Amino acid sequence: MDKETIDEIIFRTTNVRNRLMLELMARGGMRVGEVLNLTPADIQERSLVIQNPKSGRAEETVYIPRKIMVRLTGYVSARGISKNVRIFPISYVAAWSMVSKAGKMVDIELRPHDLRRHAATYASRSGTPIEIVSKVILRHADLSTTQRYLGKVNDTEAIRWIETLYG
Repeated sequence: MDKETIDEIIFRTTNVRNRLMLELMARGGMRVGEVLNLTPADIQERSLVIQNPKSGRAEETVYIPRKIMVRLTGYVSARGISKNVRIFPISYVAAWSMVSKAGKMVDIELRPHDLRRHAATYASRSGTPIEIVSKVILRHADLSTTQRYLGKVNDTEAIRWIETLYG
């Protein structure tokens, strides 16, 4: 999915909670379960701490854009969410449904993991080194996992990059 499609989905989502969740997945590369388990205690100045991540480590750090961090802290503050209470207290099924409905606004089938994949693909196609995409955005232990994630480059994209680099 291209950036314009993801942007349109996010900008057309008027529910503040849902928009924040979509942005955390699409811009922060977070898994839906990680978003659902966030608490105000996980919010740092410029990052989020993921407790008990899928990797098996004790915790991981997720870096998100400042504007999303500002909206997230404002959301928590405006709702008076206690330090150790989930910010988004909805079920996994409800989150999946919300993402699916967001995709339908632009006539596409959208799953939560598509947003995480978009974060990686967009960063990679924008010139971010694969090591940063892998270790920082996706938080993968192995670079080969990230390479499988990014998939193949289509002809149109290949031509665009060659023209950008050498045209």
